Amino acid sequence: MVKHIDRIRNSIPGLHRPDDNLPPQGVTVDMGEFDYGKEQDKKKMSFYNPIDPVPKYEYYAKDTWTGRIKSTRPSLDVLRKPPEPDDLSPPPEDDGQPKVKLVRFGWVLGVMIRCMLNIWGVIMFLRLPWITSQAGIILTYVIICMSVIITTITATSVSAISTNGKVYSGGTYFLISRSLGPELGAPIGLLFAFANALACSLNTVGFAETVRDVLKDNKAQMVDDVNDVRIIGTITVVLLLCITFAGMSWEAKAQILFFIALLLALANYFVGTLLPPSTEKQAVGFFGYQADIFISNLLPSFRGKDGSFFRMFSIFFPSATGILSGVNICGDLKDPSGGIPKGTLLAIFWTTVSYLFIAITCASTVVRDASGDVNDSLALSNSSIHCSGLGCKFGWNFDRCEQNYTCGSGLANNFQVLTTISGSGHLITIGIFAATLSSALGFLVSAPKIFQCLCKDNIYPYIGFFGKGYGKNNEPLRGYMLMFTIALAFILIGDLNTIAPLISNFFLCSYGLINFSCFHATITKSPGWRPQYRYFSPWTSLFASFLSFVLMFLFTWWAALVTFAIVLSLLGYVTYKKPRVNWGTSYQAGFYNMALSFSMNLNGVSDHVKNYRPQCLVLTGPPNTRPALVDFVGTFTKNISLMICGNIIMEDEKSSFPQHSTDMLVDWLNQRKVRSFYTSFNADSLKEGVHNLMQASGLGKLKPNTLVMGYKINWRECKPESLQDYVNTISDAFDSCYGIAILRMMDGLDVSDALQSSGRSSAIDNPAFDADEVKQSENDETDRNSDISDDGSSDQVRSVFQTKQGRKTIDIYWISDDGGLTLLVPYLLTRRNRWKKCKIRVYILGDQETMKEDRKDMKMLLKRFRLEIEDIVVITDVDKAPLPKNLQRYKETIAPFMVSEEQAGGDVQELKRLNPWKVSDKDLEAIKSKVERTVRLNEIIKKNSIHAALVVISLPVPDVNCPSSLYVAWIEALSYGIHCPVLLIRGNQENVMTFYCQ
Repeated sequence: MVKHIDRIRNSIPGLHRPDDNLPPQGVTVDMGEFDYGKEQDKKKMSFYNPIDPVPKYEYYAKDTWTGRIKSTRPSLDVLRKPPEPDDLSPPPEDDGQPKVKLVRFGWVLGVMIRCMLNIWGVIMFLRLPWITSQAGIILTYVIICMSVIITTITATSVSAISTNGKVYSGGTYFLISRSLGPELGAPIGLLFAFANALACSLNTVGFAETVRDVLKDNKAQMVDDVNDVRIIGTITVVLLLCITFAGMSWEAKAQILFFIALLLALANYFVGTLLPPSTEKQAVGFFGYQADIFISNLLPSFRGKDGSFFRMFSIFFPSATGILSGVNICGDLKDPSGGIPKGTLLAIFWTTVSYLFIAITCASTVVRDASGDVNDSLALSNSSIHCSGLGCKFGWNFDRCEQNYTCGSGLANNFQVLTTISGSGHLITIGIFAATLSSALGFLVSAPKIFQCLCKDNIYPYIGFFGKGYGKNNEPLRGYMLMFTIALAFILIGDLNTIAPLISNFFLCSYGLINFSCFHATITKSPGWRPQYRYFSPWTSLFASFLSFVLMFLFTWWAALVTFAIVLSLLGYVTYKKPRVNWGTSYQAGFYNMALSFSMNLNGVSDHVKNYRPQCLVLTGPPNTRPALVDFVGTFTKNISLMICGNIIMEDEKSSFPQHSTDMLVDWLNQRKVRSFYTSFNADSLKEGVHNLMQASGLGKLKPNTLVMGYKINWRECKPESLQDYVNTISDAFDSCYGIAILRMMDGLDVSDALQSSGRSSAIDNPAFDADEVKQSENDETDRNSDISDDGSSDQVRSVFQTKQGRKTIDIYWISDDGGLTLLVPYLLTRRNRWKKCKIRVYILGDQETMKEDRKDMKMLLKRFRLEIEDIVVITDVDKAPLPKNLQRYKETIAPFMVSEEQAGGDVQELKRLNPWKVSDKDLEAIKSKVERTVRLNEIIKKNSIHAALVVISLPVPDVNCPSSLYVAWIEALSYGIHCPVLLIRGNQENVMTFYCQ
C-alpha cells in the first residue's frame, strides 16, 4: 500500500520527492538565507487523503529564482478518482546539469548605496552651490524640500507597489505596467528607459566638464571648452560600457569604490569649511563661517538666461531622480519587497541631509561675487579707495568686477566652489569623478534592464531584438549598445544646463504615473491589493502625482507637451493593438467596480420604452461554428446593447467539452471583435437548457429580453424528438415574454464541417445544435472599416455580414404588430457602416379598397417613430391562390409527419400525445387558409425582394395545440427560396418604440 501511494505521489507534478525539486537548467540561487521550511515538511500530506498535500509555497510560486521550483497541486479529479497504478508516470529525474550561482544583492548594496550614488550625482558638486547663489538659501531649501516631498511620496508609492507581490526585472516599467496596465506602462517604460540613458549622458558630461577644468588649470586644453567635453565624454561612456559588459558583479564592485570615494570627498568638504581660509581662498570669495555672508545669501539674486526659480528647480531636480535605481535592478535583488522600501527611504534621508548641509555651509562661507585676484585685498591696496561691497567687511574689494559683471569667482560664478572650500581639492575632484561616474554607470545599467523587460512583453514591434539576454544573469548586451548610442548622442550636446531640464521632464512624468498607480490601486479596493508596506496614503500619492505633472509644464512647457504627445501616441498604439496580456491591473479592478456600481444604480431605474434595447441571448452553440449568427447579432448590439452567446451542452456529451473551451471561445469572440459574453449550460434537452439560461443569464437590469437562434434547416431529417425540442424552446421563450428572432440563410449557419475539412482549429461540435447541410460562403469581400472584423486569424471564417451591403434594401414584411421590434432591429442595423447605405422598405397587408388609407396611416406612424423609410408598399393580393407547385411542395414537406386514423388504430389523439410532432388531417385542415396565404406571401417576397440585402418577416406565434412539425413547415413555407438572409422576428407584444417624449 505504501509503495502504491508513493507511485501516485510521484505521478502528480509537485508531489514528487524533494530530491527532484531542482531549479531548471541546474541553477541554484544565492538568497543569503533559506528559511522556507525543512526538507521533511515537503513530504507532509493532509490526513484527508494520502495524496492531498498541506499548503506549501511551491503551489503559488511562478518562478524559480527564489530557489523553489514551481509545483502543481493535484486536481479535484485526481483527488476524487486516484489514478490506477498502471497509469502512473515515472517520477522526474535529475538532469545532472552543472549548478550556477547567480549574483544577488542585499538592500544595502543593491538599493541604499546604489540610490545614494545615483542621487549624489553631478548636480551636487557642480550646480548646487550655483543654484544656492541664484535662489538664495530660503528658496534653495524650498527647492530641495519640494523635490524631497515628491521623491519621498514616490518612494512610499514604489514601496507599496513593490511589496504587493513579487517584483521581477523591469523596474519602473514593471511597476506601472503591472499596476495600470500595458496602455500606460509601456509608454512610460519606453520614456523612462530613454530618460535613464539621458541621465547617463548628463553625469558623463559633468565628469567631462571637471576633467576639462583640470586640464585647463594645467594648461593642457585639447581643442576648446565644448569639444573637450565631447571628446572626454565619448571616451568615458565607452569605458563605462566595457564595465557593464563585464557583468553585474564587476559593476557592483566599482560602485563600492565610488561610494567610498564620495564619503571621503564629503568629509573633506565639511572639514574644509572649518579650516581658516588662506589668502588665495579669500581671493575667490571663501571667508569661513560669517553671519554677514549667511544673511546676504538668504534671498535670491537671479542672473542670466537661467535666472528664474523654476529654471533652478528644473536644473536641480535630476539630483533627486536616483531613487528608482534599486527598483530598476529589482530582478537582481535578494529580497525586492523588503529591500526597496528600506533602502530607498534611507537613501533619500541621507542624501537630503547632505544637500541641506552643503547648501547652507557654502552659502555661509562664500560670497556671491569675487575676482579671484589677490591684489584686490585692502591690505595691499590704497586704503583711500572707496569700498562698498560685502567683501569690504572681510578686507577685500570686489566692487569693480561686481559693477562690470566680470567676476570669475564666488558662489555665483564658479562651478567648482566645493573644490575651493574643501581641505583638499584633489579629494573633491575624486568625489566628482566618483559621483558622476557612479551615477552614469548606474543609469547605463538601469536603462537596458527596463528596456529588456519591455522587449520581452512584445507590446511594441521591432524592439524584441534588443531584449535578448546573455550569460547567467541574462544581461541585455544589445540593450546596452542601444542605450550607449542614445547617451553618446546627447553627450555630443556638451551642455549640462540644456540636458538637465529634459531629464527632469521625463522623470517627473514617470513619478507622476507611479504615484497615480498607487492611488488608483488603493481606491479600487481590489482584494489583491495587500502591500506589506503600509506607511502611505493614496491622497498624498495623488497630490504628488498632480504636483509632478504641474511641475513638468512649469519647468519646460514645450518639453512637457512633447512628452505628453509621445505618451498619448504610444498609448493610442497599445490601445489599438490590445496586447494579449493579463497582469491583474488596478484598471481591471476599477472597471469591475464601475460595472458593479452602474449595475446597482441601474436597478433603481424603472424601465422606459425610450430606453428599450434588444438584449439578446443568442443560441450559437460554440460561437465559432456559427460565425454568421454571431456577426449578425453583434452588428446591431455592439456598444449599445447586451449580447450573450449561449451554448447548451447535453449531459451525455459533457465529457467532450474540455475545461479550457470557454476561454478558447471567448478568445475567438475577442479576435473577431464581437462584444459579447459567452456562457454554457449543461442540460438534458435544448428546451431545459435555454429555459434555465433565460432565467439565470444577466445581472439586474442587464438581462436578455430577446432570444435569437438559427433556423433548423435539417428539421425533416433530424430525430422527431429534436424537432419537438426546437419548437418547445420557441414556445417557452414566448411564455417567458421574450422576443424571438430566427435567422435563416440559404447556405446554412453551421460551418463546423468546413472548419474541420480545411484543417482549422474548430470548436467542439455540440449535438444540441444540429449541423446544417451546406457550409457557409467564405468568398465575400470584407470591409476594412467594419464594426466586426476578421483579423486574419486562421480560425476566423468570414460571413456575409462582414461585407459592405452597398445600396441594397432591407425589406420589412410587417405582417403582425409585435410592439415594434420588427422595425427596431433593421433600424439599428442601418446605423452601422456596412448597412448605412441600405434603404428600408416596409410591406404591410391591406385591401385594394383601403390601400391609400392604409399606406397613409402607416406613413404617419413611421414618421412619428422618426424612422427614415424609403418606401411603404401595401400588399393586396395575398389572398390570391398560390401556384400549385408551391402548394404541392408544402404538402410534400409535411407528408412524413402525417398520421391517419388507420395508422393510429382509431385513436389519433393518443398517438399525438405520445408523438406530439405528428399531424392529423384535422390539424392540416384547421390552418389550410393560413398556409395558402403563407405560400402566396412567400411568392410575393421572392418577387419583390430579389435584390434585398436582408428580408425581415413577422414570425408567426405557435398555437399551444399546433404540432411542432406543422409549425416548422409553416415557417419553411414562409421563408423558402429567399436568396438573401431572412430574419423571422417577433416581439413580446409590448411597445419597444414610441413617438412620445415621456
